[in-house]
Amino acid sequence: MTYRTPVFGYIYRFIAIILLCFIPNSILFFDWFDLWEWYFICIVVFLLLNIFPSVTKKDYPSFRWRMCSHGNELLIYFSVSAVVSLIYQTWFVITFSEQNNLPALLLSAGICALYENLLLIGGLIAVFFTSQQLGIKYRILTLIFFLIPVVRWFLVIRIIRIVNAEINFEIFRYQRNCQRINEKVCATKYPVLLVHGVFFRDSRYFNYWGRIPEELTKNGAKIYYGNHQSALSIKDSAEELAERIREIVRKENCGKLNIIAHSKGGLDCRYAISELGCEKYVATLTTINTPHRGCHFAEYLLTNLPQKVTDGIADKYNFALKKLGDKNPDFISAVSCLTAKYCEEFNNTVHDSSKVVYRSVGSKLNRATNGQFPLNFSYNLVKIFDGDNDGLVSETSFSFGEKYTYLTTKGKRGISHADVIDLNRENIKNFDVREFYVSMVSQLKQDGF
Repeated sequence: MTYRTPVFGYIYRFIAIILLCFIPNSILFFDWFDLWEWYFICIVVFLLLNIFPSVTKKDYPSFRWRMCSHGNELLIYFSVSAVVSLIYQTWFVITFSEQNNLPALLLSAGICALYENLLLIGGLIAVFFTSQQLGIKYRILTLIFFLIPVVRWFLVIRIIRIVNAEINFEIFRYQRNCQRINEKVCATKYPVLLVHGVFFRDSRYFNYWGRIPEELTKNGAKIYYGNHQSALSIKDSAEELAERIREIVRKENCGKLNIIAHSKGGLDCRYAISELGCEKYVATLTTINTPHRGCHFAEYLLTNLPQKVTDGIADKYNFALKKLGDKNPDFISAVSCLTAKYCEEFNNTVHDSSKVVYRSVGSKLNRATNGQFPLNFSYNLVKIFDGDNDGLVSETSFSFGEKYTYLTTKGKRGISHADVIDLNRENIKNFDVREFYVSMVSQLKQDGF
């Protein structure tokens, strides 16, 4: 999955490398031969190479990716020219140190350091503002160790690898979408309703579903969101969702919807379908990492934590959720609906509708450290009570309906409760979350939904 650079691109890069190795180390050359007008031209060339993306990237999908690739190339140029400059300046010091040329040595080294740092800073700024996969860790480490040359150089090499993989992957995705644009593989018979889980909203401040909705839309899907509050009991959430379902069906005059629901959202939808008369408006329900059999870990916390602690946590969550737009958030009611005991009673009383096709997806996080906070903290605790899990919900709780899909990766990574909805916008090796949803919705289309 690598973008193939045109031949002209390789020629351009070769010339750029030569110039960016020569210019930082050439100040004395132009001085000795009195060619200052040419040196000013070199300065202009250097600035142009720093500021503008190369013409070899004109077919990239957006200005953002052109700038990201441009910044990455600047870092590559810096890595190469810095090594060349170090060798040259070392040779220069050894050769001329005994000829009382201290001013020339200092001038050459100072000009070289200035150019190299401009090249480095330009590249870092470009990738810092455009890369999604770089993460906060490498940004902070680079700022901390910027003045330590050896450590900085190794960090730059690591950044180049991360950003290069990201660019190649995004270009590959873009080209694949272009190839199938007329197929509209996700243009289902019924619109798709995305339903979020507990303690989040759909898209008011940022999209809960990451890059997934945009990818589905590019491939022909019509997407709606649940727009319900983030922390209520299953019954109360289901009532809000039932109204939302009827609203969309009226607006689209589509008869039914395909629902994809994450975490507690799956339980909310099951209740709306079976208990609130929405079965006639729902063609399919696909639950994503939903705790259909509950969580023993949640039950243990609610039973054993001191009441003061529980109330304190609930008050803080409810206060924060009100600030984010919820009218009447209820932390305790939401969490209580996720216990194993509650879900057992729920499954005994809320019966599936024969008019709706039920499917489910679950995933496994293979190691705690690969989950973002707080999943890296909760993973081991959940494992004690529930076994293998995604950081919150156990593997034994996911399966539901006529078709169950289980996701994980080889090695230590795995797929967390957040990864499976692209909450962190992370490209995971051997698991393309966006393409997984494209395939899932495409299957709905093929099945006539």
